[in-house]
Amino acid sequence: MDFDPTMKQAVVRRTARSFAEAEIGPIAAAIDQEARFPWDVVEKMKGLQYFGLQVPRQYGGAGLDTISGCIVIEELSRVCAAMGLTIAVHNGVAVHPIAVFGTDHQKKRFLPALARGGQIGAFCLTEPNAGSDATNVETTAIEDGGDLVLNGHKIFVTNGEVAGLALIFAATNPQDKKRGMSVVVVETDRPGFSLGVKEDHCGMRANPVGSLIMQDCRVPKDHLLGRPGDGYKIGLQTLDNGRIGIAAQAVGIAQACLEASIKYAKERRQFNSPIAQFQALQTFLADMSTEVEAARLLTYQAAHRKDKGHVYTSEAAMCKVFASETAMRAAVKGVQIHGGYGYTKSYPIERYYRDAKATEIYEGTSEIQRLVIARQLLR
Repeated sequence: MDFDPTMKQAVVRRTARSFAEAEIGPIAAAIDQEARFPWDVVEKMKGLQYFGLQVPRQYGGAGLDTISGCIVIEELSRVCAAMGLTIAVHNGVAVHPIAVFGTDHQKKRFLPALARGGQIGAFCLTEPNAGSDATNVETTAIEDGGDLVLNGHKIFVTNGEVAGLALIFAATNPQDKKRGMSVVVVETDRPGFSLGVKEDHCGMRANPVGSLIMQDCRVPKDHLLGRPGDGYKIGLQTLDNGRIGIAAQAVGIAQACLEASIKYAKERRQFNSPIAQFQALQTFLADMSTEVEAARLLTYQAAHRKDKGHVYTSEAAMCKVFASETAMRAAVKGVQIHGGYGYTKSYPIERYYRDAKATEIYEGTSEIQRLVIARQLLR
């Protein structure tokens, strides 16, 4: 068992950290405040192959291992969680299912554009009446000649406003909610496909989360991913993979909270001493550091199991719930260390606080993660 990063993984981290600090750091606060998606940064990330982290080289991707992919997401999220989210979702739940479940034709058609960032991907499961209960999807994809006709409304879609390709979970057999759900790959510029309301979110504000609407949107039948009725299976496996990416994002946020808190504690003086000298704050920092490292190791363990071809459902749920709650605890402690300033926009800790909360909700809430873990234990 070797805990040292490979030379390639070390280079990946240095490159991602340098890029994030130089290109995203100076604008992170502004794009959060303005809820602005930074297309100029996206263009630069394309050149680093961040939109094809684990896409095989034959399709134009970087062909990285899962731990390297986690490192990139962690380092981006350490500086700007919204951009880490963009990359995590694009790679983890939009590109991944096409790479795993797609036909050769589908891979050749869709993966190259996704890998180079020519299209940003979105995963569209949640609806007004379907979230944790994925079987309650009401969007339909009904066969009509050589096409599938989609009708429905997806909400809380990460990358929604900028997505060029959307994976739509829809009922191809509405009479059987679980075995009748399928996944359809849809280009967002097709007739009948439109954007709905963009959410005004508390955190992750530089990522354009919104709703997508389909009204008699027609796609060829060969856009069906897998077989009819495979949607539930594809969704579960895809979410296992996506949770590792969200865990990496949460680790990045938690690391940012720790670093910001150490810096402030050394600078802020009370009672003629830096507050870093006070034992109460030292225990905060010690706990934060310990939990961040534990979350990182859980995340890398899940990534390692995936790369080895092992089942990683429990490990993905464990790292996701622990890392997201670690990020939230680190943010709470960080705000407390900053005192009154932590409740203002003068310091980035309040942004980390808002961003951290989302990681406990999307890709399956913490409560759902615990159900997944318990079910695996009791099988």
